[in-house]
Order: sequence, then structure tokens, then C-alpha cells
Amino acid sequence: MQSSSYEDLRSRLLSRAITCEAVVRYYLDRIESHRSDNIYITVFHESALERARALDRKLSEGGTPGKLFGMPMAIKDNIAIKGGRLTCASKILENYESVYDATAVLRLEQEDAVFLGKTNMDEFAMGSSNENSAFGNVPNPFDKTRVPGGSSGGSAAAVASGLAMVALGSDTGGSVRQPAGFCDIVGLKPTYGRISRYGLVAFASSFDQIGVLARNCDDAALVLGVLAGNDGRDATSSLHPVADYAAEMATVPVEGLKIGVPKEYFPESLNPDVSRMVKGKLSELRDQGAELVSITLPDSEYAIAAYYILVTAEASSNLARFDGARYGYRSETAEDLAAMYVNSRTEGFGREVKRRIMLGTYVLSAGYYDTYYKKAQQVRRVFQDRYREALEKVDVIAGPTSPFPPFGIGDKTENPLEMYLADVFTVPASIVGMPAVSVPLGFDSLNLPVGMHLICNFFEEGKLLGIARHIQRSL
Repeated sequence: MQSSSYEDLRSRLLSRAITCEAVVRYYLDRIESHRSDNIYITVFHESALERARALDRKLSEGGTPGKLFGMPMAIKDNIAIKGGRLTCASKILENYESVYDATAVLRLEQEDAVFLGKTNMDEFAMGSSNENSAFGNVPNPFDKTRVPGGSSGGSAAAVASGLAMVALGSDTGGSVRQPAGFCDIVGLKPTYGRISRYGLVAFASSFDQIGVLARNCDDAALVLGVLAGNDGRDATSSLHPVADYAAEMATVPVEGLKIGVPKEYFPESLNPDVSRMVKGKLSELRDQGAELVSITLPDSEYAIAAYYILVTAEASSNLARFDGARYGYRSETAEDLAAMYVNSRTEGFGREVKRRIMLGTYVLSAGYYDTYYKKAQQVRRVFQDRYREALEKVDVIAGPTSPFPPFGIGDKTENPLEMYLADVFTVPASIVGMPAVSVPLGFDSLNLPVGMHLICNFFEEGKLLGIARHIQRSL
């Protein structure tokens, strides 16, 4: 029943060798059999089957199938689906139901995709391991003692475990790419503004971007083509024309490709297996005709510091709306209005969310704004200039997705600074707003997945996916 790609599934659906209902039942049965993995927070049993039957009727009545006809998809639980729970994996929104659809959801529905359910995640997308969820952690599909990455760990695990063909996640500093690397799948973060954020619960608004997790680059390109484009409900969505990403992928050659290899991406502390596998793949690409160009990106060590100052500042502002007054969790122990605010947020938010709110409030406070927040914004501009300059000389910047393979559940929970370093290679692309992808490289000496990270210039998603596809197909 399971197909290696959507192209294969689509041909079987359109030839009526199989029905949408049968496909959805197969995936729902698999989800049920993997219930102990805690990958889904909410499963749309009835609505998914109802949708599948409607698509089968549409086809039998001669209707034109959409670009994603019958594609079984999962959605990270910080993206709104009307009438469905929208928890953000937090106690404070545990029973909240969305009153509208995200633009991304509407565009997928228009092309006949089928939503199977909402996936687990780090609370309010704050984390790198999926251990911060109020609904419990998700194990890595390849080693149940290890994490799947975060914050889109549930979406990545769903695709890797065959519980969805494609999944949506959100990426603030690597939350699509890092779990993709940990779960041996493709994880794409497009250019900031390429996909509408309307209906995505905000963590850090100038960084957040909906991303795509898939088993292969072709499926990722197809879904990106549906999602991309301007949206009048999101002032940050771009007017840049939407390309035919599948066609662009096919025109990307390896021969003559200039691959920038920053020395800063290969420190001595890099895991030996990760270093060996990434460098080995770069050597293969060179043997196939690509040119490896040594580049330098000075001050890269400041990326994590600047990033966490900026995102915590934005988080402290965005999460102020969750106060127990209008919707969501409200404490039952409050005696007055002020106590209701304090108790509701204290009881409703998890430890990592509280930590980031407090950090963000601190860096925005009088006396510290110029020292921290303003300085971090200046650093952000320096990074933007340096990455632009680098990508004027090369086609793509390449390196590891993560400095280490998937780590053990609980290994880094008591050391948040060490946890934050899991995103050290993915954060720069988020700071500058450029498109980036994690592509699988295979498995290390401990049989754990390793990913390779690629960054292209603004709106070059077609080229980015084309290079990634060459890498994936060469495995």
C-alpha cells in the first residue's frame, strides 16, 4: 500500500487501482499501531475518511483531480485547522479549537490533500528535541531511546515512520531541518515570506516560516509549489513570483556547481562520523564535476547568541496574549485579576517557555534593550550582508545539519545551553531569511541518521532542491 513517492501513489489513484479511502484507512491503521510513539496529538479519523470518500466520488464523477489528490498529510499542531484542536503542545491551549483555517491549510485543501491529524511538537515550537511537549516526548523512529529532534519532531517522525506521506512543520531556527536530519528525511525551510504565516501560531514572527518534511525532494517541491505565494492576510508574505520548482530541479547540474564550504562549519568539536560523512559527500560531488570553494563566514560563533536574544524577545511579546482571560487555560486558584494572569501563565506554560519569556522580557527591559536586543539586530544585519556576499561567489553553502547525531532522551534537558547548540548550523539561514534544506546522508557507525545542510540565495528553492535531489539520489 505504501508508495515511495507521491507520483507513484497518484498514478495508482488516478488509474483507480486503489481508492483514496483505502489509502487513508491504511495510514490511520498505521497511526493506531504506533500510538505508543506519541507522534500525533490529534487524529482526524472520521473527517479524513469523509474527505477521502468525497475525493473518490469526485474522481468517479469526472472531476479534475488537484495537484495533491489524495496525498495523506500531517500538520504540526501550531497550524490552524478550523474546528480542530490547536494546542501548540501546551497545557494553556490543551482544549482550544481553531475558529479558522491557516492559508497553508486552505491551499492544500484546494489541491485535494487529505489531513490525517496534528503532530506533537515542543511547546510553542520552543525546543530542539520534542521533549518540551505537555503531551510527552516523541522517540526517534530509528532508536526509541533517542530524540527525533525539534520542534517539529512529531512531523518528522510521522514521515519517517510512514504515518504520513508529507508533513508540515514550522521552522524558527532549524525546527524543520534539524529533525529532518535526525529522522533521515528531507526538511525544507523556504525563504522568509515565501509561504504565508497566516494561521501559524507565532513564536518569533520575524523568523517563523512554515516548512515541508518529506521522504524525497520531488514531494517537497510539489507541496512547496502549492503553498508558495503572496497572501493578503499576511503582510510579510512575498510578492516574488512562484516558480515551477519541479521543473527548476530538473535543470540543476552537478557539473560546474560551485559549493561553498565554510571552515566555521567544521570545528574540531564536530562529531567525527558527521564530519566524515559530510566531507565524503562533498568529495563525491567534486568527483562528479562540482567545484568545492573554501569560504569563511567570520563571527559565526555569535549566531546562536544573537538568535536567542532576538527570538526570546519576540516570544515574550507574542505569548503575552495567552493570559487566561479570553481563551485557553484559566487557573482556578486566582482570587483577583492579577493573580488570575500570574497563576494561569505559571500553571499553563512549561519550563522552557517560561525560561524564554523571562529571557525575552529581560533583554527588552529598560537599561538592557541597547546592550542586548539592539546589538543582536546589528549582528543580524552583518550576517545578512556576509551570506549575500558569499552566495555571490558560490551557488550553495554546504555543511552538517547538526553537530551530532540524535542524542538520548533526557541527555540535554538539564543543560539548555548545550541543547541550544543543536541548532548551531541551522540558525544562520533563519537569521538571514534564506532558503535551506536538510537532505539525508545515510547512517553513522551507530546506525543513526546524519543530514547535510544546504543554503541558497533568496527565492532559489528550485536550485536548492535540485542540488539536494542529486545528493539523495546518489546514496
